[in-house]
Amino acid sequence: MNKYFPEVSKVLYEGKDTKNPLAFRYYDPQRKVGDKTMEEHLRFSMAYWHTLCASGVDMFGSGTAVRPWDKLTKPMDIAKARAEAAFEFMVKMQIPFFCFHDVDIAPEGENLTETFKNLDEIAALLKDLMKQTGIKLLWGTTNLFTHPRFLHGASTSPNADVFAYSAARVKKTMEITKDLGGENYVFWGGREGYETLLNTDMKLEMDNLARFLHMAVDYAKEIGFTGQFLIEPKPKEPTKHQYDFDVASVIGFLKTYGLDKDFKVNIEANHATLAGHTFQHELRLARINGLLGSVDANQGDELLGWDTDQFPTNLYVTTLAMYEILLNGGLAPGGLNFDAKVRRGSYEPIDLFYGHLAGMDAFAHGLLAAYKLLESRELEDFVAERYSSYTKGIGEKIVKGEVGFKELAEYAMDHQEIKHTSGRQELLETIVNKYIFEA
Repeated sequence: MNKYFPEVSKVLYEGKDTKNPLAFRYYDPQRKVGDKTMEEHLRFSMAYWHTLCASGVDMFGSGTAVRPWDKLTKPMDIAKARAEAAFEFMVKMQIPFFCFHDVDIAPEGENLTETFKNLDEIAALLKDLMKQTGIKLLWGTTNLFTHPRFLHGASTSPNADVFAYSAARVKKTMEITKDLGGENYVFWGGREGYETLLNTDMKLEMDNLARFLHMAVDYAKEIGFTGQFLIEPKPKEPTKHQYDFDVASVIGFLKTYGLDKDFKVNIEANHATLAGHTFQHELRLARINGLLGSVDANQGDELLGWDTDQFPTNLYVTTLAMYEILLNGGLAPGGLNFDAKVRRGSYEPIDLFYGHLAGMDAFAHGLLAAYKLLESRELEDFVAERYSSYTKGIGEKIVKGEVGFKELAEYAMDHQEIKHTSGRQELLETIVNKYIFEA
């Protein structure tokens, strides 16, 4: 496998003092951190769409990316070349998983029959490449947002024919995901939302979205697909308001429609930013509700108001992310998928390596820092002490449900002098910094 990236050999771990720009400084796949290797903790995945399909197009300019496979002219030839390039790239980067949308791996045909034929042909090639390399499929998903047929949504479209068409596409992609041994299946409601309530039946749209997801659960059981179902929250883009706005919205939706036992969430860092939250907030909210399933690892730009999908390099963010993931007991069967793309000006094939390398080292560094932070229990002990009033006396009775307003009012009359303790945020941030510096 040396056809598409001949200038790059296998990227290896050389330690933090290396001068080699194509070597890992922190990510050592077989290094043990606790009872797992780094590879087992991090479960890195390549996003097919950004790595193989992104051309550098933005809303103000045409594509800039130089990709060897784009020199071909026939869509199926390009699809086959992309598959070969994908596995050469993953082998050289030591990435054990990949993710795809259906339209990433194979071109649409003139009708569903031709589209499905294309998918089957490329899926067979992927299966062969997976067997050769040992690389696995983290998750599959269906693109129900790019084509004009989805201009009003997919399962939330006012047109029932679009609902039916979308079901056919998900059915097929789910079958392929199962056949390739995919460990998860993701639903991202790219256009499952609205632009204005003036022309929207919100209740019908949300009911239909729930019906669609229930049908997916039923079909998975029918074909014996046991992978984990994931919903990926995002507040906006391309619609003004999406029904999967953030983790809290997804939790409410799942519980309202009786889907909370069938789905977890795939959390993207940049989507958390767009929702007005920190990445850690979304991870924790999912974790404490037992719904943290997988992660799309990227970051946004605080100076830009849209989904920039940059490679993650902020060590503070990756450390606190891994802190939540470790407390979750890991992500398996989910993983850390690099839903990230190189910048428009980084147009050469080798830049794909630099981008993934930066992200992998950032999360490996975050893993080391987070593991040591958790071992020290400095944050856990501080928080436990801060809330210790709920482990004794009136606080314990509150937690156990032994008192109501009447008893609490009587207690308050006799305890009107309230003494607070400092939250010491600055001290705690210094503690986190210490473990980041020492990793």
